[in-house]
Amino acid sequence: MLRARCGSGPAECRETAKPQSRTSGEGSGDETRECACRGEDTAGAAVYDYMEGEMVRNPFGDRLSRLRGLMEEQELDAFFVSVPENRYYVSGYEAEDHHSTETSGYVLVTASDQYLLTDFRYEEEAKRESPGFRLVIYSQGPGAVLRDVFTEAGCRRIGFEGHHLVFKTFREVEEALKAVSPSGVLEPFENLVEQLRVVKDAFEVERIRTSLALAERVLEDIWETIRPGVKEKEIAWEIERLIRERGGDGISFPSIVAAGANGALPHAVPTDREIEGGEAVTVDMGAKLDRYCSDITRTKMPDNPHPRLLEIYRIVREAQLAAQDAVRAGMNSMAVDAVARDLISGAGYGDRFGHGLGHGVGLAVHEPPGLRKSNGTVLKENMIVTIEPGVYLPEFGGVRLENMVRVTGSGCEVLNTADLFYKR
Repeated sequence: MLRARCGSGPAECRETAKPQSRTSGEGSGDETRECACRGEDTAGAAVYDYMEGEMVRNPFGDRLSRLRGLMEEQELDAFFVSVPENRYYVSGYEAEDHHSTETSGYVLVTASDQYLLTDFRYEEEAKRESPGFRLVIYSQGPGAVLRDVFTEAGCRRIGFEGHHLVFKTFREVEEALKAVSPSGVLEPFENLVEQLRVVKDAFEVERIRTSLALAERVLEDIWETIRPGVKEKEIAWEIERLIRERGGDGISFPSIVAAGANGALPHAVPTDREIEGGEAVTVDMGAKLDRYCSDITRTKMPDNPHPRLLEIYRIVREAQLAAQDAVRAGMNSMAVDAVARDLISGAGYGDRFGHGLGHGVGLAVHEPPGLRKSNGTVLKENMIVTIEPGVYLPEFGGVRLENMVRVTGSGCEVLNTADLFYKR
């Protein structure tokens, strides 16, 4: 895919970069670079991706504009982005962080400019994927280059992602800011960029549909292999193998395969335990495709289920359908949770449904909004959330059923097409 962010088209968009200014001591290797095609406002202009000959609108300029609107409301000179999904959301930079102590970079957004800070390992990728950003290459962490960036941008009050930024990097950013402005302030924020991500645009909705379709095809294909004598780990590996072989980036989270009494563990880890006759098996899995996640859970019932197992399955399914019927734009997420929770409580199992009803899905498999008993959110059209009630009985087993739905003005659209529900 060739991106053209200067509005000139792919032929004129050159991906070479040129040094702009030194941003640290002589010979340090730290410098600012920017795309040769960068115009007056490349990231904020009407820009396009050329994908297989088709021109589609690129969303990053609009996302930056909306982030700047939030920054203005909070009276921020700049916002420092460290969450990988948020970094991609505003810049298109696709490199991932594989460990909490190792990052592939940061984004700094000011009122009139945007910087992508990374190290040598990611320089070429950053130039290719985020040509509308001023590229700052550091050699020993971002602190050394941030002084000059803060000076140039006139930063005094900077927001950062307090729920993510590690303390070591916070101190580097703080020291750089204080060196430029002794009265400067670093202000922690939680879910500022996530506020923008909760409502999906049409492009995101389609990517999530495609990711879910891949996950469902895999689950359908392995469904009949879930039988006595097969190990939980074997099923989990088959899920991951098929997702990757069929073009997925990978699994969106480690698959849960929980047989028999393990089904009472909402986040069970697959083991070498073999499935036994008469046991239910809960499978919670998802794919990641083109950066977007999916999440689906089904409980496979045995041929002749125990009466209590059959009872809780029917209760959970009824709660799921009732909650789906309650979803609509303008509804409070706590009210949707209450629909399922009250039904399960009325059946006598309220104390065995201890987690929230659902969560948002997008670039991350768990993201706002949450559907739970507290901290409610008013649902908006084109939010995508899961509906996943469950009942868990220690030393016996459990049932969880999960669909993904898109919130609409009049209700919701269930995105799942695979059935795999027990009908008896």
